[in-house]
Amino acid sequence: MSNYIYLIPMFPLIGFLINGIFWKSMPKSLGGIIGSAAVLASFVVALMVFFEVRTPEFHDKTVVLFDFISSGKLLVPFAFRVDALSALFLLIITGIGFLIHVYSTSYMHDDAGSVKYFSYLNLFVFFMLLLVLGANYLIMFIGWEGVGLCSYLLIGFWFKNRSYTDAGKKAFIMNRIGDLGFLVGMLLIFINFGTLSYTEFFGQLQPGHATLSPNTYNWIAICLFIGATGKSAQIPLYTWLPDAMAGPTPVSALIHAATMVTAGIYMIARSYALYDLAPLALQIVAVIGLATALFAATIAIKQYDIKKVLAYSTVSQLGFMFLALGTGSYTTAVFHVMTHAFFKALLFLGSGSVIHAMGGEQDIRKMGGLGKKMRVTQYTFLIGCLAISGIPGLSGFFSKDEILAHAFAKNPMFYAFGILAAMMTAFYMFRLYFLTFTGSFRGTEEQAHHLHESPAAMTLPLVVLAILSIVGGYVGLPEVMSEHNAIAEYLSPAVVNFGDFKLAGGTEWMLMGVSVVVSVIMIVVAWSVNKKPSFVANTGLAKVLENKWYVDELYDAVIVKPLRAVSEFADRIIERMGIDGVVNGVGKTVRWGGDRIRLLQTGQVGFYIFVMVVGMIALFSLSVFLVR
Repeated sequence: MSNYIYLIPMFPLIGFLINGIFWKSMPKSLGGIIGSAAVLASFVVALMVFFEVRTPEFHDKTVVLFDFISSGKLLVPFAFRVDALSALFLLIITGIGFLIHVYSTSYMHDDAGSVKYFSYLNLFVFFMLLLVLGANYLIMFIGWEGVGLCSYLLIGFWFKNRSYTDAGKKAFIMNRIGDLGFLVGMLLIFINFGTLSYTEFFGQLQPGHATLSPNTYNWIAICLFIGATGKSAQIPLYTWLPDAMAGPTPVSALIHAATMVTAGIYMIARSYALYDLAPLALQIVAVIGLATALFAATIAIKQYDIKKVLAYSTVSQLGFMFLALGTGSYTTAVFHVMTHAFFKALLFLGSGSVIHAMGGEQDIRKMGGLGKKMRVTQYTFLIGCLAISGIPGLSGFFSKDEILAHAFAKNPMFYAFGILAAMMTAFYMFRLYFLTFTGSFRGTEEQAHHLHESPAAMTLPLVVLAILSIVGGYVGLPEVMSEHNAIAEYLSPAVVNFGDFKLAGGTEWMLMGVSVVVSVIMIVVAWSVNKKPSFVANTGLAKVLENKWYVDELYDAVIVKPLRAVSEFADRIIERMGIDGVVNGVGKTVRWGGDRIRLLQTGQVGFYIFVMVVGMIALFSLSVFLVR
């Protein structure tokens, strides 16, 4: 089946073309069916490829479709790489993507542009599949840029709202900043290794073949990581992701859970052979990831927009994944990508169900007691909160604790700060849960009458994702519980962890116990604090957290305003007075001269004879002087 790997991205591309061409005339329900069916078809093929990859006789393979670029030494085929890592990501993207498409058929049913929306959604999935399937960095980069374009289209989908289009532009621009780093990294790879192919590049990084200085590997790895900070929203390029909440809620779920933000994790995991040779780059990845996890968690504590809380939660969880990558725990990071896709998609779609019931309201201060009217949404949302908080038995417990254990083995300080971020995660998630679903309703009478459970097309994906959030972690049981870590064994032909992370059994149990105890304590604290909520104006540190540490204001003062001032100066002085002044000056001079010369045309014959005689005398004088 792997020989037909091209079918996986082809189906969403066909869905995009059909919906995109006929979106004005096509019935809205048909657009949703076509969009969902395209991704379902991809999921079915991806499932068959996954099972083929699992067979013992399968070996990693590259499927070449055609020659893409052939210029001098640069030979880049349009080829797909089929191995354990790409097969797992294909399942995550198409599986979660299909559930989000189904959910969208109900959520976007009344929107006039829903068919266009599904065409964008299909295009988004197509580019993400291209990103993970590419057999070289150039094909990955095409997918990388494609998801950036689609994020702009989807975040600003409701373009009549100026703030939404600004959010789309912000995402597009900040991603371009990171993409420049990725592009420079690709150029360094080609200059130093003469190829962009994974197989050829990684072959030159094997023991005995790695002959370049460590600085070269570090610089390449750092440049690639700069690209990852933009796409996966790490400090300092993270501020676009919370603003991406401007798009429809299913878009938020797709961007935050299964696709775009995981691209950076995938790229580094795919390039693990490079990062094994770049210890400085790994250290930077770990520190930035840990700082992002902590920083975003502090902001989430004081947010009141239900989607903003989840957005900063995503930024924080991505920080955990980069912490895992930075400690060389590549398979652990991929494991957390998978579990996070389950419970974060569940939480975002659950928030969409709440917003749908509240008539578009997103402020949790105006909610409360929704569990009485929305039992399915409440219980599934609770499962998502328990999973992300790392409660035993749910998927987040296994992946988060594996990250913390590896962080402890690498550097106990990493573990200490990681535990602090985990504590805040449990607190802000259950603060969100209690303020939304428990207590008494704090909204208007009109909203109270409108409250109802969402339709089956929205609740069914919630139930499926809730089940996955419960059972999804059992594929990565720790060594103290099982001798076989299924996901690590499955990924081992494509990506392996760097270094020895073995801990004593007692130490690992102790670390798990600490993690669980502090999470439970923070859940109790969240319940106690929000049992009888009072929303007074925040002051001091709480106000700073509510305003997100004023990072956007800082960027505006330090970067945006100076650039705007320089641009206005260049426009006014260089462009208008300089370049335009010269160009317009030439035109004005010619016109002025023409106006003056025109006055010589008097229409009087005598004047013309006089001028002719003057001209003859002038020519005669010139000839006399020239002869001399």
